[in-house]
Amino acid sequence: MSTRRKARRPEGRSGRPRLLSEEVESRLVAASRTGVAVELAAEMAGISRSTFLAWMARGRAEVDAREEGKKPDPAEEEYAALFEKVRTARATAGARAMMNIRRIADGGIVTKITTRKFRDSVTGEIVEETVEDRTPPDWRADAWYLERQHRDAYGKDATLALEITGLGDVPAGADDGAVDLAALAERLDRSLFSVEYPPELEDGSVVDAEVVDE
Repeated sequence: MSTRRKARRPEGRSGRPRLLSEEVESRLVAASRTGVAVELAAEMAGISRSTFLAWMARGRAEVDAREEGKKPDPAEEEYAALFEKVRTARATAGARAMMNIRRIADGGIVTKITTRKFRDSVTGEIVEETVEDRTPPDWRADAWYLERQHRDAYGKDATLALEITGLGDVPAGADDGAVDLAALAERLDRSLFSVEYPPELEDGSVVDAEVVDE
């Protein structure tokens, strides 16, 4: 019978794989880069929400301590690294989303490209024409941004006080009524984009053009 003793495991090690592995970290960062909620990011990495939040709390505490000039704690290095990577990933997702909101607000996104050929009624030549359909500017995207980024002034519970001046003897003061933003938005939606086109443009017909099949 062998008298060799088995080597003792290092203290604090259970023999199980480390939960915060490189693969788990990579999944958390990748999920955060898409902008998904914390719960979904944790599920995609195969861990619980509470575990993810605990790691982030440890990482943030270590990062804050270092920014205050304290000596780095080697035991917290992996949590600090995770926190910074996830923070950057979520900021990237937010910036990308904001860019998309700005694009919708500004309009001009190409939704359809149509190419056709027709015979010019004057020259008789075959002319090729490409038409792009683009989205109109949408003020509601700006409203969505203001409502969330400037809640005090534009949130759902905020009211916009309008001072009406220059209307003769009509006074303007603190007793003036507040404007219902939801009702105002509805009226703007009905009026700003109520564009009427001539009938010949509505039905898509071409004036003075002979369409030729290829």
